[in-house]
Amino acid sequence: MPVSVASSKLIYDALKACNVKIMSALPETWLVHLIRMADEDPDMTLVRLAKEEEGIGISAGAHLAGVSSALLMQNHGFFAAINPIISLALLYKIPLLMLISHRGHFGEKDPWQTQGGLLTKPLLRSMNIPTWHLSNPADVHRRIKDAQTLAHSSLSPVAVLLTRDLMWEE
Repeated sequence: MPVSVASSKLIYDALKACNVKIMSALPETWLVHLIRMADEDPDMTLVRLAKEEEGIGISAGAHLAGVSSALLMQNHGFFAAINPIISLALLYKIPLLMLISHRGHFGEKDPWQTQGGLLTKPLLRSMNIPTWHLSNPADVHRRIKDAQTLAHSSLSPVAVLLTRDLMWEE
């Protein structure tokens, strides 16, 4: 599988360094190693979702309980979660740390991913959700920490887009 174990480990370690205790996710190719790491870590609670929108509620509950969380999803999953992001996270000022695999962007070989890749950034921008394209492994720790800090200080969602450059080993 061309998904980078090394980059996945960097991301996982950065989340742990941010004291993330709950991760929620659906199975997704680019996130497979992150999900496995969370599942195997006795200090992490992995919540397996049926739909991405459930993760917004999980993260909201974690926040209200004083626990840091992260939501892992593909950009198409982000599209499915727009309603609870608006009606729960934005409305009630819930910080969300969203790590989104940015499928359908430059280098995408699967035609069914391309339309989502074109719409991801404009939709995030239209929702006023701060976004960072994470493509350099050297930036992982700092950018994830910065994203979590902003989510908590602004009490709003923040998106870190995981790019092909970071997530794949070709």
